[in-house]
Amino acid sequence: VQLQASGGGLVQAGGSLSLSCVASGLTFSRYSTAWFRQAHGKEREFVAALSWHGGRSSYGDSVKGRFTISRDNAKNTVALQMDNLQPEDMAVYYCEADYGSKVSHRTYDYEHWGQGTEVTVSS
Repeated sequence: VQLQASGGGLVQAGGSLSLSCVASGLTFSRYSTAWFRQAHGKEREFVAALSWHGGRSSYGDSVKGRFTISRDNAKNTVALQMDNLQPEDMAVYYCEADYGSKVSHRTYDYEHWGQGTEVTVSS
């Protein structure tokens, strides 16, 4: 199983970025997916999650109203649209996946994760 995240980069405060994660080696439509982030020297933090059918979503308090998670099961991808980015959003972002329909805020509930993509926000 591979999860390949991309789309990170440098953006000014107030700007937007769209992250994408392509999954392979699994029946993607049977997996719930999530985005987590980890800033330097801090623990991994929940960002957003989406159930396998896309019917249930959940967001971390710090990103509600600014970030949107979506998925395309036909393309084995999960995306994270990030608007109004702030310096505190700066981190390495990871996509994670786990078999089943649950939507969890805990990183250890997800069996698979890949290399992250780095987001830098300048003030």
